[in-house]
Amino acid sequence: MVDAASALIFSSVLPLATLVGWDSIVRHFDLSKFFQVISVLGSALTAYKLYQARIHRRYRIFFAYLLFRIPYISCAIFLDVTGMTYLWLFTKSEPIVMLFYVLIVLELYRLVLERYKGLYTLGRWAMGVAMAIALSVSILSLGGVASAHKFSGWVIFEAKVEARLDLALVLFILLILLFLSRYPIRLNRNVVVHTIVYSVFFFADSLGLVLWLFKTEVPVGLDKALMGIASACAVAWWIGLTKKGEEVQVRLPSLGPGAEQRVMQQLEALNATLLGASKK
Repeated sequence: MVDAASALIFSSVLPLATLVGWDSIVRHFDLSKFFQVISVLGSALTAYKLYQARIHRRYRIFFAYLLFRIPYISCAIFLDVTGMTYLWLFTKSEPIVMLFYVLIVLELYRLVLERYKGLYTLGRWAMGVAMAIALSVSILSLGGVASAHKFSGWVIFEAKVEARLDLALVLFILLILLFLSRYPIRLNRNVVVHTIVYSVFFFADSLGLVLWLFKTEVPVGLDKALMGIASACAVAWWIGLTKKGEEVQVRLPSLGPGAEQRVMQQLEALNATLLGASKK
């Protein structure tokens, strides 16, 4: 439907389009491949920029994920996604992707809560419990899975695990965003940009699986829209993460002097309490 509408626009606005073959190009244009190419280029450029700016060690898990993402998405560009070779690669690489997602969220916690070790320790333990519960529920719900071929059971298991992990991680990312909106802590601009862009990226990447987990029908065309958002996030990382961004300080949200001091005192007290409890 999207391809047909695009061809109609080309033909009506530019009458000469059919003469030069533009309508044929639009008709055969693969939007999914286009978004995948943008994602690969965005990931490669972001990784190169982080390395060139010598800030890749600060975002080491994210940097490693970008390097992994380049061949991971490239396989979908050059291989037949309905073939057994791609399915085999998918089943082998998807657990690595899930591990990266968990570690990146933990890294976000570390970056946002660098000055608040007590809160970070609590979040890390809570995430560990949530991941263990998600994995256990997925294993218990796997019974009775029919095996059309030797990969079917494992693919369904991966989908169940990833859907539940994604849901748990979405909740943890929302907690990070809630924290940033509630407490006026000072962060460098790169951390703020990375947190916001990764939140959008992860929500787009996990929405389809989360909807599937709740047996909700995915609207037609949503998958391509989500791919477009994910590819836009790769470009946003490339543009937004800079060497200067490590030096520029940002304070969110903006509160009045009295309210800000009171809120920060509450945060410091909560952090001290949690830090003391973790050392016992």
